[in-house]
Amino acid sequence: MVDFTKRAFIFDMDGTLVDNMRFHTEAWGKMLAENGVAMNAHDFLVRTAGKTNREILPNVFGALSDERIEELGNRKETLYQELFRPHRRPVAGAVEFLEEARRLGVRMAVATAAPEVNVEFILDGLDLRKYFAAVTTADDVARGKPDPEIFLKSAEKLGVEPAGCIVFEDALGGFEAARRAGMTAVGIATVNSVEEIMRLGSVAEAHPDFSGLSAQELIARRVPFSAVTN
Repeated sequence: MVDFTKRAFIFDMDGTLVDNMRFHTEAWGKMLAENGVAMNAHDFLVRTAGKTNREILPNVFGALSDERIEELGNRKETLYQELFRPHRRPVAGAVEFLEEARRLGVRMAVATAAPEVNVEFILDGLDLRKYFAAVTTADDVARGKPDPEIFLKSAEKLGVEPAGCIVFEDALGGFEAARRAGMTAVGIATVNSVEEIMRLGSVAEAHPDFSGLSAQELIARRVPFSAVTN
């Protein structure tokens, strides 16, 4: 009898469970413009994907107090939620995939650079939190992706060895973080195309969304029980 509790799925949130990165970029643009800073949207997204607000804001504005970081970050997240709320929905096939994984007994976690206010906005707003045994956010780690800390903490919370984990990500920094953590990465192509992800990312495979993706078959392909000791 296969024990799927020895395998784990770790999901990035923004750009993976929801297709929302363009709304984040628009919110950053509005907040920065309010503070007299111009930005190239594409370059900004590439530079900051997977980073926490604590990492992003000092790089834009220079040295900031904790209070100012919180103020600017809160303003950006307010704008983002206003922009994305009318479009808030899971990526195609995500709920069906999560349901299958839960039926199998696969352990699941979210590992996101998002602040808790945005985690609540997505996971609670879309009734997704029930699928996850652990949620690790920007508030729980010292360093954002591509540092592997957030994925390693998630695996520890789930009680699954890194080699038994599959990470679902949309961003190059997330793919690299998964590689450094010793985990298998699967790309979800909401920002970059499948072809770009396969060319640039340290990924095993990539898909436009979760439609038609089988949890059981994915485990058999990428972390079969014969290949991992536990």
